[in-house]
Parts: sequence; C-alpha cells; structure tokens
Amino acid sequence: MTADPVPLRQRGDGPHPASAEEHANGTRSIRKADRARQVADVLRQQIHTGRCPDPLPTEAELAAEFAVSRNAVREALALLRDEGLIGRVPRVGTYVAQRKYDHGLDSLRGLKETLRGHGEVRNEVRAALHLTPPPAVATRLGLEPGESAVYVERLRYLGDLPLSLDHTYLAPDIGEQVLDCDLRSEDIFALIEQISGQSLGSADLAVEAITADIHSAATLQAPEGSALLLLERLTYLADGRPVDLEYIRMRGDRIALRNSLVRTTEGSDWRLSGHGVGQSAG
Repeated sequence: MTADPVPLRQRGDGPHPASAEEHANGTRSIRKADRARQVADVLRQQIHTGRCPDPLPTEAELAAEFAVSRNAVREALALLRDEGLIGRVPRVGTYVAQRKYDHGLDSLRGLKETLRGHGEVRNEVRAALHLTPPPAVATRLGLEPGESAVYVERLRYLGDLPLSLDHTYLAPDIGEQVLDCDLRSEDIFALIEQISGQSLGSADLAVEAITADIHSAATLQAPEGSALLLLERLTYLADGRPVDLEYIRMRGDRIALRNSLVRTTEGSDWRLSGHGVGQSAG
C-alpha cells in the first residue's frame, strides 16, 4: 500500500517550519536576508569604530571574508547605503561616507566634554526663561507645587552639524544664575558646578529610540520619521540634591551610545534558575 501523496505548499502558506531534527541539531539554514543583516551589523560596527578599510573591500572579497554569497553582500551594502554610512563611485569602489560620534555612558559629561577633539561644539539658544514646570517635573526636581523653574532649550552643533536638541529644567536658584552665563558655548554641567561650588554627583538616565516628529526633524535637519535617541537624565549634585532634568533628542544617524559593562555576581548564578545547561524548561 502506497503512502498518501504530500500536498504541495500553496503560495502564502509562509515559511517551512523547522523539523524536529533541525531543532535538535541546530542545523536550520540562515535565510539570505538574515545573512545580509549579519554582514551589515559587523561592517557598521567597523565603520563606527574606524576599523573598516576605506575604500571597502570588493564584493568578492567581502563574500569570501563572511562566507556568504555576493548577493548577500550586495544587500548588506544596500542597507548601509540607505543609512548614509557608505557611498559608491564607479570604477573607484565603495567608500565610508560618515561615521558616528561615540557618546560614552560611563561618566557624567556634557556634550562639549564628550566630543572634545572632534571639533567645536556650539549652541543655538532657542529659549531661556522662568516658567512653572509640569507637576511631574517639579516633583523630580524637589520643587513645591507652583514653584518656578528655569527652562533652557538649545540646539547643539558640532561645527555646522546639528547633533542634539536639549530641553532642560533647572532648580530655580541655580537656573537664575545660569541665565546670566554664556549658554552659547558652555555645557550646562560646567556652569552648574561653577555656580554651586559643588561637583555633580550622579544621574538617573533612561534612553529610548523614538522617531523624529516634523518639528524635531526640521530642527535637527534630519528626515521626518528618522531614528532619534531620547535621553531623559536627572542629575544630582554631590550632596544628593536634584538640580537638572533634561530631555535630549540626539540624531541616531550621528551618535552612538557606548559603555563597557561588568557582570556582577549578585543574581547572576545560573543555578538560581533551576535549569542547568542542557536542561529544558518544560
């Protein structure tokens, strides 16, 4: 008796599910699009860290280096071109068009301090005034309801390149004196330390990816809908007093946030999960 024929898969059925053998052996093949993204991820990191040859190796050389097809390399390079990282000149080759600037997260620094050595950081002061902050802002700055704060909005450039749009709320006693300082060329962090006579101590930081709205895109000279990094940072003096709450929109195509992390022993013991290596969770 012959077995029933296996029906052909219909268009739109989706990808073939992995077989039990493929799951067990880990031999399921990588799709071409995934290979292209893998190549793009490595090249992107090399570009940003200055480790990528300029001009880039040929498609054939990259295909050999990554053990992928030339089609996968072409797709990877197309992704990087769409991000504005590379360009191509006929009979010359593919070149690095731009690199991102590293913004470290391992210390509390202003943008001018961070980018020292890359060029002049200057600020366009778009607003500097007293106002009654939203209740949530007042609470985080330790202000009484209805108490005023100082608000500063600045568009920050590296040379002629707009990098970030900063909205800053300051404690009133410090902010009052900040308004009399040179906000066009100085980091607010440095001004706070000069005025308070204290060093900054610590900050609570949250980072998320957002898309550029019409206003932010026009201000930062970036395409509408492009990726921005939104940093929310509440900074404290060395004595623990909160003095500076900022909402910073950074261009995701020009800034990379970097840090070196250390794994702590607290809560990191794999044995606490109850599942050793090779044991299933089922």
